[in-house]
Amino acid sequence: MATRRQATELLISLGNGNKDALVELVPLVYDELRAIARRRLRLERADHTLDTVGLVNEAYLKLFELDRIQWNSRAHFLAIAAQAMRQVLVDHARKKKRLKRGGGAPHVPLDEAVSVQAEDAESILALHDALERLAVLNPRQARVVECRFFGGMTIEETAAALDVSPATAKRDWGILRLWLGRELAGGA
Repeated sequence: MATRRQATELLISLGNGNKDALVELVPLVYDELRAIARRRLRLERADHTLDTVGLVNEAYLKLFELDRIQWNSRAHFLAIAAQAMRQVLVDHARKKKRLKRGGGAPHVPLDEAVSVQAEDAESILALHDALERLAVLNPRQARVVECRFFGGMTIEETAAALDVSPATAKRDWGILRLWLGRELAGGA
């Protein structure tokens, strides 16, 4: 698809210091970012204060504050966008938690399909903490979760973004669903 190729070329140009490439890139990736945000926000509680546009805009600002990134491809960009959306949601959850009374995040069960329904700020923070622990053990696998859960990427898109085979991404995802389920259930 020409649009994907154009986006990759513009990202590489942007990574090489051509700030004018950003003007052409925005219309090519904005709809994809909105689709990622829309899929992610469907998993949030109904009264979440961030909407699709707000999540995209905050993630977009985070993305382009990163002026030293060498963008490799559209898939690489989408993986980093998923990471930025995760950070926006975690920051938002932390802010909300600070406003509430009480402490300790409750354990959140994770079903086999990893369709976590983040009912509150504690759910997002529990998932974030589990991903932080995973990143220490295996950074690539933590990125798989970011791409799949926060980015809503397919196995193939995840594999391309992380430069691994689809079989590796699929195998990692199967293992990670079990690991996350255990971690979020308190290691039981």
